Amino acid sequence: MQPSASFDTLRLRARLNATLRAFFAGRGVPEVETPMLSQAGNTDPNVASFRTEFGGHVSAGPRTRWLRTSPEFPLKRLLAAGFGDCYELGRVFRDGEAGGRHNPEFTMLEWYRVGWDQFQLADETVALVQDALEIVARRAEVVQTTYRALYLDTLGLDPMTAADAELQAALGNVQIDPEGLTRDDWLDLLMTHRIQPANPEDRILVVHDYPASQCMLARVAERDGVQVAERFELYLGALELANGYHELADGAEQRARFERDHAVRGSRDAALPAIDEALLDALDVGFPDCAGVALGVDRLMMAMLWTGRIADVIAFDFARA
Repeated sequence: MQPSASFDTLRLRARLNATLRAFFAGRGVPEVETPMLSQAGNTDPNVASFRTEFGGHVSAGPRTRWLRTSPEFPLKRLLAAGFGDCYELGRVFRDGEAGGRHNPEFTMLEWYRVGWDQFQLADETVALVQDALEIVARRAEVVQTTYRALYLDTLGLDPMTAADAELQAALGNVQIDPEGLTRDDWLDLLMTHRIQPANPEDRILVVHDYPASQCMLARVAERDGVQVAERFELYLGALELANGYHELADGAEQRARFERDHAVRGSRDAALPAIDEALLDALDVGFPDCAGVALGVDRLMMAMLWTGRIADVIAFDFARA
């Protein structure tokens, strides 16, 4: 019956939530609420979604509904409708992710800034994280770099041009079964096993310009003769906290990316969530130039409290839910 987090931690979470809301209120960004159940799901091959069946009348639409892994799609529909800057602080769900740093149900903060690029939004994300750290009397050093420069500086290899064998060799004594792994998988493993653990606990590391193959829902641009995704990730110590994009505003291109996701999922015999046609329509009917970012609130709490266990920062973890 006992909670997994201490009472002091739960009170700290309440203070954090109040701080996040005050941050956006001070900047004139309104809070919104969007559906947790959707007719469409996340097609990302590396994310598993929960689904459920609606038992009401068929006139309500498709019976299969997907629990959101992020509020991204409906928030983008609000942007396309002309709502403007907005944020949502709420629960999201991902299947198969339970353990030391993961809980299948967790809290995400996601927001969008119209007329901004990913660099402006990265600066605002840093400011928000610094405000959160002030609650526990901490302040972090800030380092901003590019994905390419980070790998060159820390591992001595160019992630845009290095051969797959070089990427594998750079893992050193980290033993990984190579079956089915792609180039991007090897790059991700280098990030999680070599680069993230070496980031000092009081350093905010912001990484820009990911390989174009990791564009997700971001725009693609050319930098120094190489195609890159206009996105950033923010790390505090070894923890990844936020992932932001200069948002793609091309429905046809986004459909092609979703279809590529489906092809990968099909090759793995994974579920094929319905593509969000409403989102694709929104991208084509007036989606503004904007940047958006999602931040894991539980991860931020973990970093604030110097703990590697997500159970320490939520009232009842998955095993006790």
